[in-house]
Amino acid sequence: MPIDEDAFKEALRGWASGVTVVTARSGDQVHGMTVSAFSSVSANPPLVLVCANRASTTHGVIEAGGVFAVNILASHQQDVSNIFASSEDEDSRLQKVRWSEGATGAPLIDEASVSLECQVASSHREGSHTIYVGRVEAVKSTNAKPLLYYNGGYGSLHCGD
Repeated sequence: MPIDEDAFKEALRGWASGVTVVTARSGDQVHGMTVSAFSSVSANPPLVLVCANRASTTHGVIEAGGVFAVNILASHQQDVSNIFASSEDEDSRLQKVRWSEGATGAPLIDEASVSLECQVASSHREGSHTIYVGRVEAVKSTNAKPLLYYNGGYGSLHCGD
């Protein structure tokens, strides 16, 4: 028997995760959104997955362009997460942050802990989302600690200081 949506969301508040902004390009159109559903899939070949709501503009840009970048935000980038999570000024989000164009054309957010540039390898429609499996084509890393999200709030990593 399925549970209701609110109970499901409440249960997932107990899952701590890194914060990612997925960006995409199709022609002259660039877009991005905060994504909580991100995971590695395979090391050989290097594959990751992201889940994008089909109602989002970013979904359409990924679908049309076939490329995306996963920007794993650094601990000091809460403001960047909030910009890309908000529905306000959705089409001007990238104008509010510093970014550069990656090898695939997807925007890479400056100062992110890690940016993974991906070519769509496959896509799968499930529920309200599309699961995009991306073949990682390029990686940009810094030594910055990642931004974490848990129980409705942000945190940072303190181990290994």
